[in-house]
Amino acid sequence: MGKIDWIILIGTLLSIVIYGVWKTRINKDVSDYVLGGNKSKWWTIGLSVMATQASAITFLSTPGQAFHDGMGFVQFYFGLPIAMIIICMVFIPIYHRLKVYTAYEFLERRFDLKTRTLAAILFLIQRGLAAGITIFAPSIILSAVLGWDLKTLNIIIGSLVIIYTVSGGTNAVSVTQKQQMFVIMTGMFIAFFFILGYLPADITFTKALKIAGASEKLNILDFSLNTQSRYTFWSGITGGMFLALAYFGTDQSQVQRYLSGKSIRESQLGLIFNGILKIPMQFFILLVGVMVFVFYQYNPSPLNFNPAATKAVLESVLADNYKILEESHRTLEVEKAEAQLAFSKALSLEDEQKKQSTKEEMLLLIARDRSNREAAKAMIHEANTIVEVNDKDYVFIHFILNYLPKGLIGLLLAVILSAAMSSTASELNALGTISALDLYKRNKKTNMPPEHYVKVSKLFTLLWGIIAILIACVANLFDNLIQLVNIIGSIFYGNVLGIFLLAFFFKYIRSNAVFISAILTQIVVIIVFQLDWMSYLWLNAFGCTFVILLAFVLESFDRLHKGPTVDVTK
Repeated sequence: MGKIDWIILIGTLLSIVIYGVWKTRINKDVSDYVLGGNKSKWWTIGLSVMATQASAITFLSTPGQAFHDGMGFVQFYFGLPIAMIIICMVFIPIYHRLKVYTAYEFLERRFDLKTRTLAAILFLIQRGLAAGITIFAPSIILSAVLGWDLKTLNIIIGSLVIIYTVSGGTNAVSVTQKQQMFVIMTGMFIAFFFILGYLPADITFTKALKIAGASEKLNILDFSLNTQSRYTFWSGITGGMFLALAYFGTDQSQVQRYLSGKSIRESQLGLIFNGILKIPMQFFILLVGVMVFVFYQYNPSPLNFNPAATKAVLESVLADNYKILEESHRTLEVEKAEAQLAFSKALSLEDEQKKQSTKEEMLLLIARDRSNREAAKAMIHEANTIVEVNDKDYVFIHFILNYLPKGLIGLLLAVILSAAMSSTASELNALGTISALDLYKRNKKTNMPPEHYVKVSKLFTLLWGIIAILIACVANLFDNLIQLVNIIGSIFYGNVLGIFLLAFFFKYIRSNAVFISAILTQIVVIIVFQLDWMSYLWLNAFGCTFVILLAFVLESFDRLHKGPTVDVTK
């Protein structure tokens, strides 16, 4: 990185932190700190909701996901617009009418304190883990760039977020996220056009798409009914909808974004804005990854994109074997580039046989390349069982560091770090709010002045920031970071969503049946996940359905034996 990159990177991040602290330096009471004084307009809500979900993992992992597996991941978001409509019609009016500070406050009014506390604890567990991962993701980037210790970077990044989140609360999160989304989308568009500009002169965008399509990277829709397949049209419409419904409807990190709206209409417009733009945004980010794949068909790429993995194997007894594999990889890359050019030239001809033969040759070389990379992973794992062999999360950052001009490197790093800060800030803000209001304030016997709860909220936000940093320091890469966050959410979200649906629509169900059902459901979902009985996306629908059915069974059994008594907890 050059001096100009450092100036852009540090200047962008510090300006966001300073602006957030200055803009929200006064918080008179809990309403100001938690709900931002209910002043947010719809575009602020929409961008804030989008920025909360679009963490560094989105811009780090999604292009790598497309590079390896193509565009099919976009199906994950197909259920989101449906979820937005349901939340706008059902959740938002109820939350605003009851004037709640948190989503779980509603559960006590409908059921009892123990149900509210259980839902809050489930949220704290899964969102606390996710907050650590959103800090860990950008630390990987800077570690690859600077060679700094990961734990040091976790502390630096986490501390930057803590400063303005603790200081300004919800309003600080919202006002900074508008700037962060502008930086993010500007950087991604610039990267996209640079990728296209780096392709060979005769490879137009249309030809690049045809090359990607021939390599099966543009297979967007999968209508198979295989529940083991992670990303299909049906899992997106159903499991994805349940996940989005739970995330945007019951996760305080999102609920707090639209509870800050000036009115019900502003909150609803903000969510609709997010529902309309989210799929195109994710499609574009995946398309960036696909174009990176096309780029690397003509340009040199490492056998494994994780520099730490390459270093580990080259320092082991398997170094000579790995160097032989690297030499084979370099030879194959030359052949692959020639085959790609032959195929692209054939696309301009009307000779279908020529098109087919060049395509088959290209696919054969791509298959050999994939085989070489798998062999490299196996060799790295044999050399060092600790180092991460999966390199999906390093693909895009490798392109940024090695091919973008000076200045843009700093901008793209600022993009990824801004995304990390925006998402982590929302999570810490929500974690502090839930801890202060759903646990501390609700269980405290004496009333305290409003200033006291602002201080307590800040203290809990700071505490969760420290916990998130600690989680980041012990985190390891999973198959793919963006999948890890969604897996963690899917284990808990379905159950919590089911609790809320019971509260909204099934007055027949009383508190004890819900509480017992929720505990049993969470145990069952964890077992199902451990036994790998279904793709993680289906866990959302499974958990939601299971807790509702179990609650009905338990409630019916209780009424059968005791009779229909008045629920005094309501």
